[in-house]
Amino acid sequence: MTYLSIYIAMKSRFIIGAAFVVASIALCGQRAEACTRAVYTGPATEIPGQQPLRIVGRSLDWKTPIPTNLYVYPRGMAKKGNTLPGSVEWISKYGAVYAVSYDGGVTEGMNEKGLVINGLFCKGTVYVNSSTQGRPPMSMAVFVAWLLDMNATTPEVVKVLREQNFTISGATFDGGTVSQLHWGITDAEGRTAILEFDNGNVVVYEGDYPVLTNDPAFPKMQAINEYWEKVGGSDMLPGTVKSPDRFVRADFFVRHTEKTNDARTGLAIIRSILENASVPYLYTVETEPNVSSTQWRTYADIRDLHYYFDMVTNDGMYYIDLNKCDFNPGASVMKLDTAKETAIVGEANAYLKPVAPFTPMY
Repeated sequence: MTYLSIYIAMKSRFIIGAAFVVASIALCGQRAEACTRAVYTGPATEIPGQQPLRIVGRSLDWKTPIPTNLYVYPRGMAKKGNTLPGSVEWISKYGAVYAVSYDGGVTEGMNEKGLVINGLFCKGTVYVNSSTQGRPPMSMAVFVAWLLDMNATTPEVVKVLREQNFTISGATFDGGTVSQLHWGITDAEGRTAILEFDNGNVVVYEGDYPVLTNDPAFPKMQAINEYWEKVGGSDMLPGTVKSPDRFVRADFFVRHTEKTNDARTGLAIIRSILENASVPYLYTVETEPNVSSTQWRTYADIRDLHYYFDMVTNDGMYYIDLNKCDFNPGASVMKLDTAKETAIVGEANAYLKPVAPFTPMY
């Protein structure tokens, strides 16, 4: 077979599949607020009970700056899900580090047990229906914190979600934007789940799901990815900043890069995967004014309990070592102000300062 015939065959194959992909992308609408989450896992170890390296990488992309600070919360804190009567209330069982946007809402985080939850935009999300309106109120501002505070594993989170003894609400931000999200959940044993709300109903997908981006909803995204798996990523991968394209690239590379349990090498691998699925800083498209460039990335090393923060405009990347945080009841809430601390590289625990708890944007 000549090179030309191979090219023509592949081109025809691509054109046929492209119609399907374009149709699927159309389901996403015109808004393109973009985020990507990918889980890198090292090889199984021969030591009984020892977990392989696992790093959850995530990018945050948005059309305007989203100031995001890091907070460390101890155990034993009394909290509530909203200011409305009958809201969910709890006393935290686990300490955690949160990424808090606008100093008012938890975007994602990792707790001391290695549970990681990442919230990403999904335009079709509808949180409530007639059957959920009488349930205990829970604000989007603290939803992730609640799950991290009270659960150690993915199955525990899934149980709480499927009971759905809450109703979601939340303040708008950035000029009236509604936080329409879905979530990736990962625990210390590598169990993953995807949470979505379908017309007010909790839908949870459990399985080997290392990647999550934005629209469309997860089943349709899986169908798009399955098409590209048949094409073969070593031959061709979609290259735009659209959510399905980023999903396909991240899923291919996270499954086909070398597997290692060396933390430095694994971190380099997941960083390169996330950068491949990111949107260049200040990139714009005239026909799509809401295409969003990557503002920051995080890498949650579940095995070693290191939570990395990588602001794209900073000179370097730094991390919070959860092993060195004081999570004991009565310990201070600690904050790293990412806007002020722009030159940190490496461990950043020394830059954490005691503060009052942030005020949720209920």
